[in-house]
Formats: sequence, C-alpha cells, structure tokens
Amino acid sequence: MMDAPASAPLAFNVITGFLGAGKTTLLNRLLKHPEMDETLVIINEFGDVGIDHMLVEASPGEVIELASGCLCCALRGDLVETLIRVLQAREEGRMKAFSRIVVETSGLADPAPILHSVMGHGWLMRRLKLDGVAAVIDGVHGARTLARHEEAVKQAALAERLVITKADMKEATAENLARLENILRGFNPGADILYSGRDDISPAKLFNAGLMGDDGRARIEDWLKTKAVRGHDHRHGHDHDHAAHGGGIESFAIVHDGAITASGLEVFIDLLRANFGAALLRVKGVVRLAGDEERPAAIHGVQHIFHPPARLAGWPDGDRRTRLVFITRAGARAGIEKLFAAVSDSLSGAGAAAADDTLSLLPGGDGQARDLRRGRAG
Repeated sequence: MMDAPASAPLAFNVITGFLGAGKTTLLNRLLKHPEMDETLVIINEFGDVGIDHMLVEASPGEVIELASGCLCCALRGDLVETLIRVLQAREEGRMKAFSRIVVETSGLADPAPILHSVMGHGWLMRRLKLDGVAAVIDGVHGARTLARHEEAVKQAALAERLVITKADMKEATAENLARLENILRGFNPGADILYSGRDDISPAKLFNAGLMGDDGRARIEDWLKTKAVRGHDHRHGHDHDHAAHGGGIESFAIVHDGAITASGLEVFIDLLRANFGAALLRVKGVVRLAGDEERPAAIHGVQHIFHPPARLAGWPDGDRRTRLVFITRAGARAGIEKLFAAVSDSLSGAGAAAADDTLSLLPGGDGQARDLRRGRAG
C-alpha cells in the first residue's frame, strides 16, 4: 500500500569505494558491531561479502538476519524496487524493525545515481533521510587510482567520510599517506578522514553525518564543514598536479550575511540545475530567508537533483548567515558565484537573475534567463 509512512524518516547511508580498496573488509567489520543491530544493509551479492558464517535465519525476499541482529538484503535488481519492498515489509510488520538503511555500491559504481534514486522519489523521501556517504580509499594505490579513474574521484568527492585502508602495509609509507590525504583534501576538504585499523571505525563514527542530530537539533557546522572548506578555499585550475587533485574538481563555500527572498532562492536553485547540473557534484547549505529569518531553509543537491528546501525550527547557534558549500567541476565556480550575487542582491532580489546581464557567463548566456522568464510567465 503506497500510503503515508508510519514513522519518522529512517537514516539512509551509502558505502562506496573503488575496486580493491577494502570496502568488503570494512563492511564485514561493521556487520559484527552491536551498533548495527537496527540496520538493514543492502549489498550487491552475499557471496562478495562472505557473511555466511554469521547467518541466523533466512526470510522470504532474500533478507537475512545476522548474529549481530543486523539485517542484510541482496541487491540483484532495481534499487528503488528493493527499497520499496523492504520498507513496505517493515511497515506491515513482516520484517524486523530497522532504523537505518546502508547501501553498499559496486567498485565501479558512481554513487550519484543511488542518491538520485532516493532524492527523486517522493514515496521514498517521505520514509528516508539522506545521512551521508562513506568512501573507502586504498592507502597503497589510492593516489594512482584517483589520477586514473574518474569513478574513484566521484566516489571520494561525494563523501562525508573518507576511510583510508591498508595503512599498515609497508608500501603505505608516511610520505605516501600524507600525499594521499593532501589529494583528498584538495577536492573534498570538508570530509572526515579515518584510517581503517588505526581508528576504531564504529558505525557511530562512520555514519551520523546528516544535518539533524539524534536530539532533533540541526548540526549545521558539522554538516557543512564550512570552516574546513573555506580554510582550504582555492582553485585547482593552475595546480601543477591537476590530475592528482581530482581531475579538475574543486570545492568552495559562499557565506552571505543578508537574507535572501524565497523567490530568489527558488530562482537560484532552478538556474543551478539548468545551467550547472552536470558540473555540480554536491551542494549543501542553509539559507537565511527574508520575512522569516529565524527559520533557515536547508538545501541539498546532487548534480541536477535537489531536495525541496526544508525549513528548520531555528538556528542552533548565534551564526545566522547563509552558508553554501559546493563540490563542482573546475570552471563552474565563477558562474555560480555570479548567479548567487544576482539572486542575493538586496535591491533587486531575484529580479537581477532574470532581468539584467549579470548571468551572461552562464551556459547559453542571458538568453537562457529570458527563456526561464517566459516559462515562468507562461
């Protein structure tokens, strides 16, 4: 029955990592952890993870319960269909209750379509809240993999947690690990970096990366990591090690003291999607809205797919500024900053984005803005 959810949205996490990075080893350790008791893990194939020795019982629909109490489901078809099936079974009492879903990707997978599957599906978004992405990075071969494979770069760029594996191997020298960290921070400075084997990587450390804490309060700075991004705020277009720094990926933050109109925010998101969708890897932010400045709006986008802005109950601290964090393809920053300056203009508001030539640097120039105006007018 495709009706309203019976409970609050469940946390949704993704674990990704390139071939051979050690994702399976990390997942096996997590599956044994008592904190995973109320977690459903969706994996590509049971055989790839080697969890047979932990099976307790099998239930219809290829969902199994492990000795730790964690549930596992094999993904052998469409992710959306699998998510709908398990969530319906949970709501109807045909499956043990769980409070988090973790999806493990294949080694060559781009995690963006997985996030799109949830963010773009209304029924799922009423039942799931995006908590975060964890990417596993090979401590020995990671730098070379990032330089050669775009999939590995996107996996790391989309992540809130970066887990470096194999750091105990003799090939993983201190110099090589420092270089790898530098590369990762070059395009994703806001991510937390953990070391498998060195750090105690519990589910609590790997997950819980979302905007809302367990106490129901917004964790804006922890979610955005604005200070880390602004502290590492530079462009890579002139970097001599351009390939190693994510193949032309950059991160930057926009911080604005004033309030933005609701229509300005709407135009900003529309034009971001229309003109920069392919260049946007991830966008997060909180926006101070004119007319209701005590309740900020949270936005979250992956490429051209955006959450509808969600209003928070209030600011968790004294910082009431608009803060937006972007991870993009190199070259998009100037146009995005120009677009934001247009919609945040206190004199003309969103009108600047649709009326003057401030967007002439966007793909298609201001003619595209005129087309948008005609579409809105029609």
